[in-house]
Amino acid sequence: MTLARVFEQLAGAAAPVEFTAYDGSRAGSPGADIRVDVRSPYAVSYLLHSPGALGLARAYVTGMIDIDGDMIAALTTMQQILGEVTPRDKARILRTVMRDPLLRGAVTRRLDPPPQEAPFSRIPSWLRHSKKRDAKAISHHYDVSNTFYEWVLGPSMAYTCACYPREDATLEEAQFHKHDLVARKLALRPGMRLLDVGCGWGGMVMHAAREYGVKALGVTLSKQQAEWAQKAIADRGLSDLAEVRHLDYRDVTESGFDAVSSIGLTEHIGKQNLPSYFSFLYGKLRTGGRMLNHTITRPDNLAPPRKENGFINRYVFPDGELEGPGFIQMKMNDAGFEIRHQENLREHYARTLTGWCRNLDERWDDAVAEVGDGTARVWRVYMAGCVLGFNQNWIQLHQTLGVKLDADGSSHMPLRPDWGS
Repeated sequence: MTLARVFEQLAGAAAPVEFTAYDGSRAGSPGADIRVDVRSPYAVSYLLHSPGALGLARAYVTGMIDIDGDMIAALTTMQQILGEVTPRDKARILRTVMRDPLLRGAVTRRLDPPPQEAPFSRIPSWLRHSKKRDAKAISHHYDVSNTFYEWVLGPSMAYTCACYPREDATLEEAQFHKHDLVARKLALRPGMRLLDVGCGWGGMVMHAAREYGVKALGVTLSKQQAEWAQKAIADRGLSDLAEVRHLDYRDVTESGFDAVSSIGLTEHIGKQNLPSYFSFLYGKLRTGGRMLNHTITRPDNLAPPRKENGFINRYVFPDGELEGPGFIQMKMNDAGFEIRHQENLREHYARTLTGWCRNLDERWDDAVAEVGDGTARVWRVYMAGCVLGFNQNWIQLHQTLGVKLDADGSSHMPLRPDWGS
């Protein structure tokens, strides 16, 4: 059997995909919009020796297979025709390839994972989230290249879900609107003090300072983010109001903040640490202050919260843990916050990711030169896959607003939300 036929056997002969291989073989649907090019027989080894569909991802990251066509469309198609690669699928393929001497030699060799796979990503949950380990996990994902992130994220350098005010809004308009929505939910006014934990490249910090005259402190575990943000703050003349520190949020000594924002950090905290996390943030607020938590969630708490063998855990967010919105709200509530508002922005995140995918494709050659082919491939498949995740409700994005009540129970909240949409 030819190499292309091996993959056709996995997908099915009627799949709307064309398969080609380095040996000149072709299979599938000629001229299909999506083409899978198999460049090495060792792609089959990854396929057979890796759990679930991880082998396909490993083969793609290493360049042993390539995908010609829109990656979001390709993953959507592959999801429909492949689903999860089961042990039965692998046994069927193994029986086939063992009859071919070349393929037999390839599949009997177990390959090491690609170097982009985090070597520490499969540690038991009770060993995660020390300060040292969190710093290592954050560095794995965020200390890639500020230049690379500038190309992917665009001028806003906002690596969190945007909020689109209109159907035709650009990514930059949507990121501005997101930061402004957070600011309005927090009721920021000149002279206030804001703590932004997990501040990234300082987008929220600079927005609060520039647009609202707020004295804003951001903290991040990424050294590269902090350096970029501090330079951007100085270049924009905001140094008297805005500051970003390379610091674990747990090491912030100041307190009495008027508002706290957590935009895209809760995913890194870990389920067992959520009570102490929200208690810490509660303690940083003055009475009457508000906290806005913006985080990726999962639709429910019924299934296991993370796939130990999954692509995201191994390549993108080691130690990341997602919880349901109700669980997040409960832990905020238990820490003392009165919950005043919650909304799901998952469709907005699908749009945001689509914009990032477009940016990466437009600067693909530059991106490969900057971070290497393997890392660029990780990002291409990860972001496209997340578009599917948000569109199909595998994952969600919730903003939850809490307030620290005065001693007499006063919330200082308006009778109805006054921050618009």
